[in-house]
Amino acid sequence: MLDKHWTSSTAPLPETRGAVPCRPAEARRTVERVMTQRCRDRDLPCPVEAVQDALLVASELTTNALLHGGGVTGFDVEVDGGGVRVSVSDNSDDLPVADPAGDEPGHARPGGRGWPIVCRLARDVRVAELPRGGKCITAVVPLR
Repeated sequence: MLDKHWTSSTAPLPETRGAVPCRPAEARRTVERVMTQRCRDRDLPCPVEAVQDALLVASELTTNALLHGGGVTGFDVEVDGGGVRVSVSDNSDDLPVADPAGDEPGHARPGGRGWPIVCRLARDVRVAELPRGGKCITAVVPLR
């Protein structure tokens, strides 16, 4: 689904504002730090399973932006009572797809499993076009 009018209302921590991870490991560290601090500050539950799911979602979105989107151009994390919202922007207008043929021998590009993982772990996934081109994918992982 491409929602041209949806915008994120996230408010990043000061240390994440403008910071764009160059690697999935950096995205995971940022998500873990934000979740830990925001859950503590807001007295929210922060179950290990929710943290693990959010880390995997952040890693997959970042990896996809690097491999298929021309690089990460924006990154944001917010936590509230509904869950953790991870937003990753990239330079590509192409919508994400699952490619089940990606692991077949002779297929030009391996992979295709990240997008289904994101969709399975997140309660809500949105793709928004960016005015300057590219897209922002936002996934909300519940704090079970």
